Amino acid sequence: MQTLLIDPVAFSIGSLRVHWYGLILGLGALAGLLLAIREGKRFGLPQEFFMDLLLLGVPSAIIGARIYYVAFKWEDYKDNFLDVFKIWNGGIAIFGALIGAIICALIFVRRKGYSFWRIADICAPSLLAGQIIGRWGNFVNQEAYGGPVSESFLRGQLHLPDFIVNQMNVQGVFHHPTFLYESLWNLVGIVILLILRRQKFLRAGELFIGYFIWYSIGRFFIEAVRTDSLAFQGATGLADFINNTLWAPMTWMGFELGHLDPAYGNIRISQLLSVFFVIAGIVLIVVRRVTGRANVRYLDPIVSTKTGAGPTPEADLQTDKAVKSSAQAPVKQEKPAADPVEKDDTSSLTQAQETEVKPSRVEDTPAIKPDTEDKKE
Repeated sequence: MQTLLIDPVAFSIGSLRVHWYGLILGLGALAGLLLAIREGKRFGLPQEFFMDLLLLGVPSAIIGARIYYVAFKWEDYKDNFLDVFKIWNGGIAIFGALIGAIICALIFVRRKGYSFWRIADICAPSLLAGQIIGRWGNFVNQEAYGGPVSESFLRGQLHLPDFIVNQMNVQGVFHHPTFLYESLWNLVGIVILLILRRQKFLRAGELFIGYFIWYSIGRFFIEAVRTDSLAFQGATGLADFINNTLWAPMTWMGFELGHLDPAYGNIRISQLLSVFFVIAGIVLIVVRRVTGRANVRYLDPIVSTKTGAGPTPEADLQTDKAVKSSAQAPVKQEKPAADPVEKDDTSSLTQAQETEVKPSRVEDTPAIKPDTEDKKE
Protein backbone atom coordinates (compact mmCIF):
# COMPACT_ATOMS: atom_id res chain seq x y z
CA MET A 1 0.00 0.00 0.00
CA GLN A 2 1.27 3.43 -0.87
CA THR A 3 1.81 5.76 2.05
CA LEU A 4 0.30 9.22 1.57
CA LEU A 5 2.46 11.75 3.42
CA ILE A 6 1.97 15.47 3.90
CA ASP A 7 4.98 17.48 2.83
CA PRO A 8 6.42 18.89 6.08
CA VAL A 9 7.65 21.98 4.22
CA ALA A 10 4.82 24.49 3.80
CA PHE A 11 6.70 26.80 1.42
CA SER A 12 10.18 28.05 0.64
CA ILE A 13 11.64 31.52 0.37
CA GLY A 14 14.83 31.05 -1.60
CA SER A 15 16.93 28.60 0.40
CA LEU A 16 14.81 29.16 3.51
CA ARG A 17 12.27 26.38 4.04
CA VAL A 18 9.29 27.11 6.26
CA HIS A 19 7.95 23.95 7.92
CA TRP A 20 4.35 23.25 8.82
CA TYR A 21 5.50 22.27 12.30
CA GLY A 22 6.79 25.75 13.04
CA LEU A 23 3.70 27.41 11.59
CA ILE A 24 1.41 25.20 13.64
CA LEU A 25 3.33 25.87 16.84
CA GLY A 26 3.21 29.59 16.08
CA LEU A 27 -0.54 29.39 15.53
CA GLY A 28 -0.93 27.60 18.86
CA ALA A 29 1.10 30.27 20.65
CA LEU A 30 -0.98 33.03 19.00
CA ALA A 31 -4.25 31.38 20.02
CA GLY A 32 -3.03 31.09 23.60
CA LEU A 33 -1.93 34.72 23.60
CA LEU A 34 -5.32 35.96 22.39
CA LEU A 35 -7.10 33.94 25.06
CA ALA A 36 -4.88 35.36 27.79
CA ILE A 37 -5.25 38.94 26.54
CA ARG A 38 -9.03 38.64 26.43
CA GLU A 39 -9.25 37.30 29.97
CA GLY A 40 -6.65 39.76 31.21
CA LYS A 41 -8.81 42.69 30.08
CA ARG A 42 -11.43 41.68 32.65
CA PHE A 43 -8.84 42.36 35.34
CA GLY A 44 -7.40 45.50 33.76
CA LEU A 45 -4.17 43.87 32.64
CA PRO A 46 -2.62 45.40 29.48
CA GLN A 47 -2.06 43.21 26.45
CA GLU A 48 1.62 44.22 26.39
CA PHE A 49 2.08 42.30 29.63
CA PHE A 50 1.07 39.01 28.01
CA MET A 51 2.97 39.76 24.81
CA ASP A 52 6.18 40.26 26.80
CA LEU A 53 5.45 37.10 28.76
CA LEU A 54 5.05 35.15 25.51
CA LEU A 55 8.23 36.56 23.97
CA LEU A 56 10.20 35.45 27.02
CA GLY A 57 8.26 32.27 27.68
CA VAL A 58 8.56 30.64 24.25
CA PRO A 59 12.40 30.61 24.15
CA SER A 60 12.44 29.47 27.79
CA ALA A 61 10.05 26.64 26.95
CA ILE A 62 12.18 25.51 24.00
CA ILE A 63 15.34 25.55 26.11
CA GLY A 64 13.62 23.65 28.92
CA ALA A 65 12.19 21.11 26.50
CA ARG A 66 15.62 20.48 24.97
CA ILE A 67 17.43 20.20 28.30
CA TYR A 68 14.80 17.78 29.57
CA TYR A 69 15.14 15.56 26.49
CA VAL A 70 18.94 15.60 26.42
CA ALA A 71 19.12 14.84 30.15
CA PHE A 72 17.30 11.55 29.65
CA LYS A 73 19.12 10.80 26.38
CA TRP A 74 22.56 11.78 27.57
CA GLU A 75 24.12 8.57 26.27
CA ASP A 76 23.35 9.76 22.75
CA TYR A 77 24.90 13.19 23.26
CA LYS A 78 27.83 12.82 25.65
CA ASP A 79 30.24 12.00 22.84
CA ASN A 80 28.76 14.53 20.42
CA PHE A 81 28.10 17.59 22.55
CA LEU A 82 27.47 19.89 19.58
CA ASP A 83 24.45 17.77 18.69
CA VAL A 84 22.79 19.10 21.83
CA PHE A 85 22.18 22.40 20.04
CA LYS A 86 20.83 20.82 16.84
CA ILE A 87 17.23 21.11 17.89
CA TRP A 88 16.07 21.04 14.27
CA ASN A 89 16.88 17.34 14.25
CA GLY A 90 14.12 16.75 16.80
CA GLY A 91 14.20 15.93 20.47
CA ILE A 92 12.03 18.06 22.75
CA ALA A 93 9.72 17.11 25.61
CA ILE A 94 6.57 18.95 26.64
CA PHE A 95 7.10 18.50 30.38
CA GLY A 96 10.48 20.16 29.97
CA ALA A 97 8.80 22.97 28.03
CA LEU A 98 6.33 23.51 30.86
CA ILE A 99 9.10 23.59 33.45
CA GLY A 100 11.09 26.13 31.44
CA ALA A 101 8.05 28.33 30.81
CA ILE A 102 6.98 28.25 34.47
CA ILE A 103 10.43 29.27 35.70
CA CYS A 104 10.47 32.18 33.24
CA ALA A 105 6.91 33.24 34.17
CA LEU A 106 7.68 33.05 37.89
CA ILE A 107 10.59 35.49 37.52
CA PHE A 108 8.81 37.81 35.08
CA VAL A 109 5.54 38.03 37.00
CA ARG A 110 7.24 38.64 40.34
CA ARG A 111 9.31 41.44 38.83
CA LYS A 112 6.08 43.05 37.65
CA GLY A 113 4.70 42.84 41.19
CA TYR A 114 1.87 40.41 40.49
CA SER A 115 0.97 37.16 42.17
CA PHE A 116 2.21 34.19 40.16
CA TRP A 117 -0.93 32.19 40.92
CA ARG A 118 -3.23 34.91 39.54
CA ILE A 119 -1.37 35.21 36.23
CA ALA A 120 -0.92 31.43 35.95
CA ASP A 121 -4.68 31.00 36.31
CA ILE A 122 -5.31 33.35 33.40
CA CYS A 123 -2.74 31.50 31.25
CA ALA A 124 -3.97 27.97 32.06
CA PRO A 125 -6.54 27.76 29.23
CA SER A 126 -3.93 29.28 26.91
CA LEU A 127 -1.56 26.39 27.62
CA LEU A 128 -4.23 23.90 26.63
CA ALA A 129 -5.06 25.90 23.50
CA GLY A 130 -1.42 25.80 22.45
CA GLN A 131 -1.25 22.06 23.05
CA ILE A 132 -4.49 21.38 21.19
CA ILE A 133 -3.12 23.06 18.07
CA GLY A 134 0.54 22.17 18.56
CA ARG A 135 -0.08 18.40 18.55
CA TRP A 136 -1.10 18.65 14.90
CA GLY A 137 2.51 19.50 14.18
CA ASN A 138 3.33 15.94 15.24
CA PHE A 139 0.67 14.76 12.84
CA VAL A 140 2.28 16.56 9.90
CA ASN A 141 5.75 15.30 10.84
CA GLN A 142 4.42 11.76 11.27
CA GLU A 143 5.87 11.47 14.78
CA ALA A 144 4.80 10.80 18.37
CA TYR A 145 2.34 8.16 17.16
CA GLY A 146 1.29 5.01 18.99
CA GLY A 147 1.66 1.32 18.41
CA PRO A 148 0.46 -0.51 15.28
CA VAL A 149 -3.26 -0.96 14.66
CA SER A 150 -5.40 -2.19 11.81
CA GLU A 151 -6.87 0.12 9.24
CA SER A 152 -10.33 -1.14 10.17
CA PHE A 153 -9.75 0.07 13.74
CA LEU A 154 -9.07 3.60 12.53
CA ARG A 155 -11.91 3.69 10.01
CA GLY A 156 -14.51 1.43 11.59
CA GLN A 157 -14.11 1.96 15.33
CA LEU A 158 -12.69 5.48 15.52
CA HIS A 159 -14.44 6.71 12.34
CA LEU A 160 -11.49 8.88 11.38
CA PRO A 161 -11.42 10.78 8.07
CA ASP A 162 -9.17 9.65 5.25
CA PHE A 163 -6.51 12.34 5.67
CA ILE A 164 -5.80 11.21 9.24
CA VAL A 165 -5.93 7.48 8.44
CA ASN A 166 -3.59 7.89 5.49
CA GLN A 167 -1.11 9.96 7.50
CA MET A 168 -1.06 7.29 10.20
CA ASN A 169 0.19 4.82 7.61
CA VAL A 170 3.91 4.82 8.27
CA GLN A 171 5.80 2.64 5.80
CA GLY A 172 2.80 0.40 5.25
CA VAL A 173 1.86 0.06 8.96
CA PHE A 174 -1.03 1.95 10.55
CA HIS A 175 -0.53 3.43 14.01
CA HIS A 176 -2.54 4.93 16.86
CA PRO A 177 -3.08 8.68 16.27
CA THR A 178 -1.95 9.61 19.77
CA PHE A 179 -1.61 13.23 18.69
CA LEU A 180 -5.39 13.21 18.11
CA TYR A 181 -6.13 11.53 21.44
CA GLU A 182 -4.21 14.18 23.31
CA SER A 183 -5.62 17.04 21.25
CA LEU A 184 -9.20 15.94 21.95
CA TRP A 185 -8.47 15.36 25.63
CA ASN A 186 -7.12 18.90 25.91
CA LEU A 187 -10.13 20.25 24.03
CA VAL A 188 -12.42 18.82 26.70
CA GLY A 189 -10.06 20.22 29.34
CA ILE A 190 -10.18 23.77 28.00
CA VAL A 191 -13.98 23.72 28.05
CA ILE A 192 -13.90 22.61 31.69
CA LEU A 193 -11.42 25.35 32.64
CA LEU A 194 -13.47 28.04 30.87
CA ILE A 195 -16.51 26.97 32.87
CA LEU A 196 -14.66 26.68 36.17
CA ARG A 197 -13.12 30.15 36.01
CA ARG A 198 -16.58 31.75 36.23
CA GLN A 199 -17.45 29.91 39.44
CA LYS A 200 -17.34 31.81 42.73
CA PHE A 201 -15.90 28.90 44.71
CA LEU A 202 -12.68 28.82 42.64
CA ARG A 203 -9.65 30.11 44.54
CA ALA A 204 -6.51 31.69 43.13
CA GLY A 205 -4.09 29.10 41.78
CA GLU A 206 -6.62 26.29 41.52
CA LEU A 207 -7.30 26.75 37.82
CA PHE A 208 -3.60 26.41 37.03
CA ILE A 209 -3.26 23.41 39.32
CA GLY A 210 -6.40 21.95 37.74
CA TYR A 211 -4.76 22.28 34.33
CA PHE A 212 -1.83 20.16 35.49
CA ILE A 213 -4.15 17.56 37.01
CA TRP A 214 -6.29 17.28 33.89
CA TYR A 215 -3.41 17.21 31.44
CA SER A 216 -1.44 14.71 33.53
CA ILE A 217 -4.37 12.28 33.72
CA GLY A 218 -4.71 12.25 29.94
CA ARG A 219 -0.97 12.13 29.37
CA PHE A 220 -0.60 9.13 31.70
CA PHE A 221 -2.96 6.96 29.67
CA ILE A 222 -1.96 8.22 26.22
CA GLU A 223 1.79 8.05 26.86
CA ALA A 224 1.78 4.27 27.31
CA VAL A 225 0.30 3.83 23.82
CA ARG A 226 3.27 5.61 22.23
CA THR A 227 6.44 3.87 21.09
CA ASP A 228 8.92 6.75 21.45
CA SER A 229 8.67 7.43 25.19
CA LEU A 230 11.62 8.49 27.34
CA ALA A 231 12.12 5.79 29.95
CA PHE A 232 14.45 4.41 32.62
CA GLN A 233 15.03 1.18 34.49
CA GLY A 234 13.06 1.24 37.71
CA ALA A 235 11.80 -1.18 40.34
CA THR A 236 9.79 -4.04 38.92
CA GLY A 237 6.99 -3.49 41.43
CA LEU A 238 6.63 0.16 40.46
CA ALA A 239 6.64 -0.70 36.75
CA ASP A 240 3.96 -3.34 37.29
CA PHE A 241 1.84 -0.91 39.32
CA ILE A 242 1.99 1.74 36.59
CA ASN A 243 1.74 -0.45 33.49
CA ASN A 244 -0.82 -2.96 34.76
CA THR A 245 -2.76 -1.61 37.75
CA LEU A 246 -3.13 2.08 36.93
CA TRP A 247 -3.28 1.58 33.18
CA ALA A 248 -5.90 -1.19 33.40
CA PRO A 249 -8.84 0.99 32.17
CA MET A 250 -7.12 1.32 28.78
CA THR A 251 -6.80 -2.46 28.55
CA TRP A 252 -10.52 -2.83 29.21
CA MET A 253 -11.20 -0.52 26.24
CA GLY A 254 -9.08 -2.71 23.96
CA PHE A 255 -5.84 -0.68 23.91
CA GLU A 256 -2.43 -2.28 24.21
CA LEU A 257 0.81 -0.93 25.64
CA GLY A 258 3.14 0.55 23.06
CA HIS A 259 6.45 -1.16 22.54
CA LEU A 260 9.20 -0.20 24.97
CA ASP A 261 12.61 -1.82 24.65
CA PRO A 262 13.27 -3.67 27.94
CA ALA A 263 16.96 -2.92 27.61
CA TYR A 264 16.19 0.80 27.51
CA GLY A 265 13.76 0.99 30.43
CA ASN A 266 10.56 -0.30 31.99
CA ILE A 267 9.03 2.94 33.35
CA ARG A 268 8.00 5.80 31.12
CA ILE A 269 9.16 9.08 32.62
CA SER A 270 6.11 11.03 31.47
CA GLN A 271 3.81 8.51 33.13
CA LEU A 272 5.69 8.72 36.41
CA LEU A 273 5.65 12.53 36.29
CA SER A 274 1.95 12.48 35.48
CA VAL A 275 1.19 10.43 38.60
CA PHE A 276 3.32 12.82 40.65
CA PHE A 277 1.58 15.94 39.28
CA VAL A 278 -1.89 14.53 39.91
CA ILE A 279 -1.12 13.63 43.52
CA ALA A 280 0.85 16.83 44.17
CA GLY A 281 -1.91 18.97 42.62
CA ILE A 282 -4.66 17.49 44.76
CA VAL A 283 -2.56 17.74 47.92
CA LEU A 284 -1.61 21.34 47.12
CA ILE A 285 -5.25 22.41 46.68
CA VAL A 286 -6.25 20.80 49.99
CA VAL A 287 -3.27 22.19 51.93
CA ARG A 288 -3.74 25.74 50.58
CA ARG A 289 -7.40 25.72 51.58
CA VAL A 290 -6.84 24.22 55.02
CA THR A 291 -3.96 26.56 55.89
CA GLY A 292 -5.80 29.66 54.65
CA ARG A 293 -3.38 30.38 51.83
CA ALA A 294 -6.17 30.24 49.28
CA ASN A 295 -8.34 33.05 50.62
CA VAL A 296 -8.11 35.04 47.38
CA ARG A 297 -10.67 33.98 44.81
CA TYR A 298 -10.14 33.81 41.07
CA LEU A 299 -12.73 36.53 40.46
CA ASP A 300 -11.09 38.98 42.90
CA PRO A 301 -9.25 42.00 41.42
CA ILE A 302 -5.60 41.55 40.50
CA VAL A 303 -3.38 44.22 42.04
CA SER A 304 0.34 44.82 41.59
CA THR A 305 2.23 44.91 44.87
CA LYS A 306 5.46 46.22 43.41
CA THR A 307 6.70 49.12 45.52
CA GLY A 308 7.48 52.34 43.73
CA ALA A 309 5.49 51.31 40.66
CA GLY A 310 3.21 53.70 38.88
CA PRO A 311 -0.57 53.39 38.91
CA THR A 312 -1.55 49.82 38.15
CA PRO A 313 -3.96 48.97 35.35
CA GLU A 314 -6.45 47.99 38.05
CA ALA A 315 -6.23 51.48 39.53
CA ASP A 316 -6.89 53.00 36.11
CA LEU A 317 -9.87 50.72 35.73
CA GLN A 318 -11.27 51.85 39.08
CA THR A 319 -10.67 55.48 38.11
CA ASP A 320 -12.60 55.02 34.87
CA LYS A 321 -15.50 53.53 36.80
CA ALA A 322 -15.43 56.41 39.27
CA VAL A 323 -15.44 58.96 36.44
CA LYS A 324 -18.39 57.25 34.79
CA SER A 325 -20.37 57.14 38.02
CA SER A 326 -19.62 60.79 38.81
CA ALA A 327 -20.68 61.75 35.28
CA GLN A 328 -24.10 60.28 35.96
CA ALA A 329 -24.44 61.66 39.48
CA PRO A 330 -25.05 65.41 38.71
CA VAL A 331 -28.47 64.60 37.23
CA LYS A 332 -29.72 63.64 40.66
CA GLN A 333 -27.76 66.27 42.56
CA GLU A 334 -28.74 69.32 40.50
CA LYS A 335 -31.67 70.31 42.70
CA PRO A 336 -30.10 69.64 46.11
CA ALA A 337 -26.96 71.42 44.96
CA ALA A 338 -28.97 74.52 44.13
CA ASP A 339 -30.45 74.85 47.63
CA PRO A 340 -27.18 75.67 49.38
CA VAL A 341 -26.57 78.36 46.79
CA GLU A 342 -29.98 79.87 47.44
CA LYS A 343 -29.37 79.68 51.16
CA ASP A 344 -26.06 81.39 50.73
CA ASP A 345 -27.70 84.11 48.66
CA THR A 346 -30.42 84.57 51.29
CA SER A 347 -27.92 84.72 54.10
CA SER A 348 -25.83 87.20 52.16
CA LEU A 349 -28.90 89.37 51.59
CA THR A 350 -29.77 89.21 55.27
CA GLN A 351 -26.25 90.21 56.19
CA ALA A 352 -26.44 93.06 53.69
CA GLN A 353 -29.70 94.28 55.22
CA GLU A 354 -28.23 94.11 58.70
CA THR A 355 -25.25 96.05 57.43
CA GLU A 356 -27.56 98.69 56.06
CA VAL A 357 -29.46 98.93 59.34
CA LYS A 358 -26.36 99.23 61.47
CA PRO A 359 -25.27 102.58 60.02
CA SER A 360 -28.66 104.10 60.97
CA ARG A 361 -28.09 103.04 64.55
CA VAL A 362 -24.64 104.47 64.44
CA GLU A 363 -26.10 107.76 63.28
CA ASP A 364 -28.33 107.87 66.38
CA THR A 365 -25.41 107.77 68.75
CA PRO A 366 -24.06 111.25 68.06
CA ALA A 367 -27.21 112.71 69.71
CA ILE A 368 -25.94 111.40 73.03
CA LYS A 369 -22.43 112.69 72.51
CA PRO A 370 -23.07 116.27 73.56
CA ASP A 371 -24.20 115.16 77.00
CA THR A 372 -21.15 112.98 77.34
CA GLU A 373 -18.88 115.76 76.29
CA ASP A 374 -20.63 118.15 78.76
CA LYS A 375 -20.01 115.70 81.58
CA LYS A 376 -16.36 115.45 80.65
CA GLU A 377 -16.07 119.20 80.69
